[in-house]
Amino acid sequence: MRIGLLTDGGYPYATGDSRLWCDRLVRGLPQHEFDLFALSRSADQEQQGWVRLPDRVGRVRTAPMWTHGADARHPGRPRGLTGRLATGLGRSYGRRDRRRFTAHVTALVGAVCAGPETGPESGGRDAGAAAGLFTDGLYGLAELAREQGGLHDALRSETSVRVVESACRARGAARSVHGATVPDYLAFVAGLERALRPLSLDWYDEDGLGAVDLCHAASGGTAALPGLLAKRFFGVPLLVTEHGVPLRAHYLAAPPAHTGAPVRALLAGFHGLLASEVYRQAALITPGNTHVRRWQERFGADRGKLRTVYPGMEAERFGSVGEGDDGGGPGTLVWIGRIEPAKDLIALLHAFAEVRRAEPDARLRIFGPPAQGDEGEAYRAHCAALAARLFPDEATGAHAVGDSPVTFEEIGGPEAPGLAEAYAAGGVVVLSSVVEGFPISLVEAMFCGRATVSTDVGAVVEVVGGTGLVVPPRNPRALADACLALLRDPERRARLGAAARARALELFTVEQNLTAFRGIYLDLAGHAPARWAAPAGPGEPAGPPRPFATPPEAHVLGALPPDPGPVRAGAARVPSWAIGAEGVCAGARGAGDGDA
Repeated sequence: MRIGLLTDGGYPYATGDSRLWCDRLVRGLPQHEFDLFALSRSADQEQQGWVRLPDRVGRVRTAPMWTHGADARHPGRPRGLTGRLATGLGRSYGRRDRRRFTAHVTALVGAVCAGPETGPESGGRDAGAAAGLFTDGLYGLAELAREQGGLHDALRSETSVRVVESACRARGAARSVHGATVPDYLAFVAGLERALRPLSLDWYDEDGLGAVDLCHAASGGTAALPGLLAKRFFGVPLLVTEHGVPLRAHYLAAPPAHTGAPVRALLAGFHGLLASEVYRQAALITPGNTHVRRWQERFGADRGKLRTVYPGMEAERFGSVGEGDDGGGPGTLVWIGRIEPAKDLIALLHAFAEVRRAEPDARLRIFGPPAQGDEGEAYRAHCAALAARLFPDEATGAHAVGDSPVTFEEIGGPEAPGLAEAYAAGGVVVLSSVVEGFPISLVEAMFCGRATVSTDVGAVVEVVGGTGLVVPPRNPRALADACLALLRDPERRARLGAAARARALELFTVEQNLTAFRGIYLDLAGHAPARWAAPAGPGEPAGPPRPFATPPEAHVLGALPPDPGPVRAGAARVPSWAIGAEGVCAGARGAGDGDA
C-alpha cells in the first residue's frame, strides 16, 4: 500500500511534534510505501533541517504555513523532493466566482458565529445545521481554490471582513462575538486565512494525494485538512491519530496581547467545527489514550470509529537499569522533564521541604532543560531561587556547606548522565504536572522499574494503573506524603517498580504500536470501496479498480507480465493487482496446474 502521511509541524523536520513516532512507524512497516505531506510552522523549524528518511519514503511535499507565497522546495534535498504552497496568487475572481466565494465564506463564518450554544457537543438540531453550513462553506472554498486558485487574496479581502461583521451582528450569533470591532474582524480574517491555507495547496491531483491508498493524519486539525480533501476529491480513506488534543492546545494557548475575546471565541468556534468534521469523515480514529478519546467523543467522534493505540516507546534504551536498583540511593527523589510552569516544580519544591523535615537525608535531583524562550529560562531561575531559599546551606548536618539537597542537572553531554542513568539516580520518580497529555517521562520511569508518585492529570492514571501512587495536582502536602510512604517502605517500592516495568513492556512498546497499525492499515484497505482508475480519455470508461497504488507484481523480480490488451465485450475484467508474476490470476489455474 502507499500511505500518505500528513503532518503539521513535525516529521520529517528535525524538531516538532510526533516526529519520533512517525519515524518509527515508517521504518517499522517496510511492507508499505509512504509519501509525506508536511506543513511547517516556522522558518526556524525549516532551518533545522530534516531527519534522515528511509528509502521507503517515496515523495515528500512540504508547505510553510507561517508565511504566504513562498516556495517550500529545498535545494539539495534527496530524491528530488517537491512541494509548493499555493497557486493562483494575486488573481481576482470574475463575477460568478465572486458570488461563489461570498456564498461559501458566508456559510462557513455563519456556522462559526453560531457559538457554543449550537456547537457539536450540544447535540441539538441547531448543532447539525451549523455543521452543515460549515461543511458546505469549507468544501465549497476548497473546490473554488482547486479550480481557480486565488483563495488567499479573497479571504483577506474587504468582502470577507464585511461577511464576518454581518455574521457577528446577526440574530442568533453567540453573545461572545456581539461586541467585536473592526480590529477583531481583521484579526479573525487573518487567522481564518492561515488556517485554510491547506485548501490552496497543489497536492490534490492524480500524482499527489490522488495516488495514495490511505491518508494517515498524524494529528487532527490543520494536518487533517488535506486528508478531508483527498477523501472528497478521490475517495481516499482517512485515518486520524492523535496523541494529544490540538483543540485543547488551542484553547490553552496564551493569546497574543492584541487579541480580544471575540477573536478567541471565533477561532475556537472554527477549530471546534473543523475537529468535528475531521472526526465525522475519518474511517478510523486512533487516540493515544483515554484522555484524548474523551475530547474526541465530546466533539462528535463516533465511538464505533475509536480505537485506542498507545504511542510506542523504545524499551531497549532502559534495559541497563535493573529493577530494585536504587542507583543514587533509596532516599533520592528524581524528576525528569522540560522545566516550565505546566510541570509545577514550585509545588514539588514545597513538597520536598516537607519530605526533608521528616527525612533529613532525602535528596531531590531535577534533570532537564528549561523550555525554549525567555519564559523557560525565567521559570528555571525562579525555581532555583526558591530552592535556595527553602534549603539554605548548613554548616553542620548530613551535607557539607554549599551542598544543597536539591540539584538542577542536564542530561547528556560529556560529563552529564544519560537518560537511563538519570532515572537510575534515585529510588522514586516524581511527576508534579498540572497539565499533561501522555506522560512520556512516567512511561520511561516504568521501563526502568521505578516506583512513581504522580499528579492526577491527563492520562496519568491510565498509564500508571495500579503500579504507582497518584495524588491531586497543586497539593504539596499530598505529594510529600506519597513520597514519604515509598521512601520509608523499600519492599513496596520494589514491588511497585517491578509491576510498573511489566505493565510498560506489555502496553507501551514500539512493537505493540506497530502491530496495531499493521492490522489497521490492512483492515481499512480491505473495507474501503474500490477506487477506479481515471478514464484514458473523454468518453472512455473508467479503468480497472485500484485497491493499491503500487501493485504487488512491481516488487517481484523479473519482467512484468505483458499487457493483455483491451478486454472483449462480456469478458470478465481481471485487474492488474490480481495478476501474479507468472501472468495468471491467482486462483484461476486449471485442474492440471500443479505447484511444481
